[in-house]
Amino acid sequence: MVVLHAQASTSEVKHKKNRRKLSKKPARTAPAEGAEDHDMDEAPPAAEQPAAASQQQNGQDEEDDEIMIDTDPSAPSQSAAPDTHTPHRMTPLKKEWVNIFSPLTEMLQLQVRMNVQRKCVEIRTSKHTKDIGAIQKGADFVKAFALGFDVNDAIALLRLDDLYLDSFEIKDVKTLHGDHLSRAIGRIAGQDGKTKFTIENASRTRIVLADTKIHILGSFQNIKIARDAIVSLILGSPPGKVYAGLRTVSARMRQRAL
Repeated sequence: MVVLHAQASTSEVKHKKNRRKLSKKPARTAPAEGAEDHDMDEAPPAAEQPAAASQQQNGQDEEDDEIMIDTDPSAPSQSAAPDTHTPHRMTPLKKEWVNIFSPLTEMLQLQVRMNVQRKCVEIRTSKHTKDIGAIQKGADFVKAFALGFDVNDAIALLRLDDLYLDSFEIKDVKTLHGDHLSRAIGRIAGQDGKTKFTIENASRTRIVLADTKIHILGSFQNIKIARDAIVSLILGSPPGKVYAGLRTVSARMRQRAL
């Protein structure tokens, strides 16, 4: 019985081995025309082929996506400077160009030209320039106009030595979004700009409110007074309380002046 059982098992093993060998041979060769009559043993290779095809197709799609992203001309490059930091002031610059280059050439004896291609103002000293810091004053004057100050206010930077520019954003004081940010800007400006004008008159400064950026022109002490009032408004203080503080500070400034 043992011998018969062994012979039956060996015959089955040989039969299975032969069957596996036969099933593997067509897989190595080119696919025959009667591919529909394959056994179940050939099902895994057939299932692997669509999977490999789908992976290859996905890989091609990813390559196509990468190429489209790389060759997209509308995508901003890393070297390009963002346009949100400084407002677009080319039109006012062209209108006020006579009032801008005249003080630079007459008062500071500088050479000025407008580079239209680069969209910038180029300044350099000449043999007639006497003041060492003239070019820095000229740069501050042009920068003040570019930030939004009036030409008559910016000329004060050329005539006085103790005037400075200070810029900060609302998010530097408090992180606000949406309607909260809009309300903060409204508190600083006030109805018809009354709050901004009141701060300017009390602190003897000039203020430009450009979206979320705030620029202040004045002396060091006056800039601090205006900045403290604006910070209080951003943090939520009522305008009446800020007005009272400005009146107190202005009264002290008058006493010191006397």
